[in-house]
Amino acid sequence: MKRLGLCLLAAFAILFAATVSAHADSPSVMTRHLREAVLNGKAVPEGRLAPEKVMQLDLVLPLRDAAGLQRFLEDVYNPNSAIYRHFLTPKQFTARFGPTQKDYDTVLRWARANGLKVVGGTRDGMEVQVKGSVAAIETAFHVAMRTYKHPTENRVFFGPDREPVTSLPFALWHVSGLDNFSLPHPMYVKKDDYAKAHGISPEAVIKHATTGSGPSASFLGSDMRAAYYGGSALTGAGQSVGLLEYYGTNLADLTTYYNNVHQTNSVPVTLLSTDGTSTACSSPSCDDTEQTLDMTQALGMAPGLSSLVVYVGSTDTAIISAMTTHNPLPTAIGCSWGWTPADPSTLDPYFQKMAAQGQNFFAASGDASTWSSRNEAWPADDAYVVSVGGTDLTTTSAGGPWNSETAWVDSGGGISPDHIAIPSWQAQSGVINSSNKGSTTLRNGPDVSANANFTFYVCADQTTCTANSYGGTSFAAPMWAGYIALVNQQLVANSQPTIGFINPTIYSQNVTSSYSTDFHDVTSGTSGSYSAVAGYDLVTGWGSPNGQGLINALTGGSTSQPGYSISASPGSVTIAQGGSGSSTITSTVSGGFNSAVALSASGQPSGVTVGFSPSSITGTGTSTMSITVGSTVAAGTYALTVSGTSGSTVHTTTVSLTVTSTGSGTFAISVSPTSGSLRRGQSGYAVVTTSVSGGFNSSVSLSAAGIPSGVTGSFSPNPIAAPGSGTSNFTLTVARNAPTGTHVITITGTGGGVTKTTTLTFTVR
Repeated sequence: MKRLGLCLLAAFAILFAATVSAHADSPSVMTRHLREAVLNGKAVPEGRLAPEKVMQLDLVLPLRDAAGLQRFLEDVYNPNSAIYRHFLTPKQFTARFGPTQKDYDTVLRWARANGLKVVGGTRDGMEVQVKGSVAAIETAFHVAMRTYKHPTENRVFFGPDREPVTSLPFALWHVSGLDNFSLPHPMYVKKDDYAKAHGISPEAVIKHATTGSGPSASFLGSDMRAAYYGGSALTGAGQSVGLLEYYGTNLADLTTYYNNVHQTNSVPVTLLSTDGTSTACSSPSCDDTEQTLDMTQALGMAPGLSSLVVYVGSTDTAIISAMTTHNPLPTAIGCSWGWTPADPSTLDPYFQKMAAQGQNFFAASGDASTWSSRNEAWPADDAYVVSVGGTDLTTTSAGGPWNSETAWVDSGGGISPDHIAIPSWQAQSGVINSSNKGSTTLRNGPDVSANANFTFYVCADQTTCTANSYGGTSFAAPMWAGYIALVNQQLVANSQPTIGFINPTIYSQNVTSSYSTDFHDVTSGTSGSYSAVAGYDLVTGWGSPNGQGLINALTGGSTSQPGYSISASPGSVTIAQGGSGSSTITSTVSGGFNSAVALSASGQPSGVTVGFSPSSITGTGTSTMSITVGSTVAAGTYALTVSGTSGSTVHTTTVSLTVTSTGSGTFAISVSPTSGSLRRGQSGYAVVTTSVSGGFNSSVSLSAAGIPSGVTGSFSPNPIAAPGSGTSNFTLTVARNAPTGTHVITITGTGGGVTKTTTLTFTVR
């Protein structure tokens, strides 16, 4: 029993020590930083980083109005919205959703006050780049920077021993650079390595590079343009494309490529360091294979770009922050690297910002087949990126048109191993089915695909170039970035806004009869657990671009098929027992559709009645969905399916109904740890947690009794906001002359006519 008590005291003391000399209301950083291997003990501690070692970090500020940004994205990608494709500039985004000047200046002052030198970042980029010694960083973030033996790689990595905490008056979003557990890796594959991994000879690896324009019939970037575009009018003129790279490059390799294939590059290439990382790369100390092949594929598809910018950096947030603020703004971006962040939501504010600014981020889906926890998909499984899979392409001749395509055997795809929720555009009817075996609750990938087999001509590392030795989705992602530059060129010529994030559009279009004119539907081939099937699949997505057909579909160059869709606003309704509420159902038509759409609802529990006024809509219009909840309906959340029927066609949308109780709802309260101690002159906190049940919906006010003489206590936040579930830091500060001794502090929560208590045994030492 004594041993248990000492353990509890130690745990409490550790928790308190993390906040010594911090403000009582210090919030945590909003994202996770501790690696799972550190938490579960699989990463064996080795030591600590030297206190004098200098580190560079990227402090990312949170969005100011995340909910408002979500509403804006819904409207800006809704063809029936008044702001459809009215994208924001970086300055406009900052004014509406970015950090305030006051908050940004506060972070600058805090960093300098904590011995950190500000070396970069901008308010528009939502980041502050700092340098400082390990000792200063440990003090500023209340962590110990330790070293660990990597559980799966033969190396040692560094990382914090706990989540960072600051004395800022608001929470940061993320702190990049606190660990090097996951080293970014390029998404290309060398044929020799592939053969060795599969126990076969390199000659046995199947390739279809018999019709390329390059040496040994290998494919050039221009061959991909001929296969997937096939025209000459569009070159990407006036458009800027960006490439994400973790290392610089030697542009001599790009020159060698063009000289060897007797072509000329006329696009200015800019190497941009986003955080002080060198843009140079010289063999053998640096390998620029990925960087050079990315350029050749983007330039091959769009040879008339106004600029190609290679964004080079050491941290993901620094690179992508620059991509959202640079002038000219890249409207299409290729990413052929994979890495595993501690928190997969780390880049979501930036990916959402890209969508708001009309940018597309194309991420290679990987070259190790089916996604899994051991075969990470990120960032290709993020909901706000376009995930690009791999195919095996044949053309009719050198520099000739598309002939046939099958799934590439190692194309990355599947169901998000990061448990990212399925996006609305992928959840719509007709996408996921029993044939493709996708998930109806989690993000599926890839979205699109292009050639990835060992069929390319590659020059790198200032050495002899290779033919048919490299493959991977690395090639496919920059191809797609170049292709979308063609789309945007056409839109600008038509005096229209650029296309923006393409996923909401292509998923809606491809469940119609126009699909075959938009994409090459890849229906054969298998990669891991999934096979290519008709329509969408988890190996090739919707397939590869079908030349001018997809460009016409995305720019309005072809006549759309008559059709309609329905949507609900709001999509979630909360009604108390015995009450009523409503949602507006909107029918949107296209292609001259003008038939009546009859509305009905299903899925409502007994005691819930649903009506529509009017009961049908002809053309684009709205109907009020009235929901009445009986007094005996059980509290809970129910999915109501709203169907719009016209003839034999049925389209659906979902309204989430939450029924709350008007009866005896309650809450529980607890404190963690339940006992602990502090010395005179110290301060620290314990965490008070409340959880509600039975429909309880009220704020909970906190108070404490039994705090000993010489000790002050406070709660932050107080009260805990309705519906009453949450946490509050109970901070205790011990005066230097406080009497020693052990006391029982009673913590009381009061709200909604309910009072609950818990106790904390506290010792002043």
